[in-house]
Amino acid sequence: MTTETSAWTTPSDVEVAVTRTFDAPQKLVFEAFTDPEHIVHWMLGPEGWTMPVCEVDLRPGGRWHMVWRRADGTEMAMTGTYVEVTPFSKLVQTESWGDDWPATVNTTTFTASGSRTVVVHTMKFPDREARDRAMDTGMTSGADTSYDRLETYLAGA
Repeated sequence: MTTETSAWTTPSDVEVAVTRTFDAPQKLVFEAFTDPEHIVHWMLGPEGWTMPVCEVDLRPGGRWHMVWRRADGTEMAMTGTYVEVTPFSKLVQTESWGDDWPATVNTTTFTASGSRTVVVHTMKFPDREARDRAMDTGMTSGADTSYDRLETYLAGA
């Protein structure tokens, strides 16, 4: 059962931030965001998607690549590069959804709060139009579904 909710904000004209607290230790939550063995179980967005490709080279300059697939064969891919990796507390990475979308720079912090972990994921877009366009895609509901799934996954880890 989901006990937490995500808080979505727009801290600036070019940013979107989501904050979520997970009932799990900081190290485990960080690993859930960075280890393909964990990622493929929860970062799936809306129901009906799988992640057949999840490649992570977790180091500054390292690349990542993920592909999501629906049963009808529809695919969505994202790629990026890690800019900063501070184990268990911070990630900075680029993210690209392809030619139709501008790349973003995403910063994710992981802060211990007793036995829980507060995650703040901030996406920086090149301009307000790109930010608003992304917000109109339904990304918040897809991310919330993934975070709900992560909460359940972490409870069983």
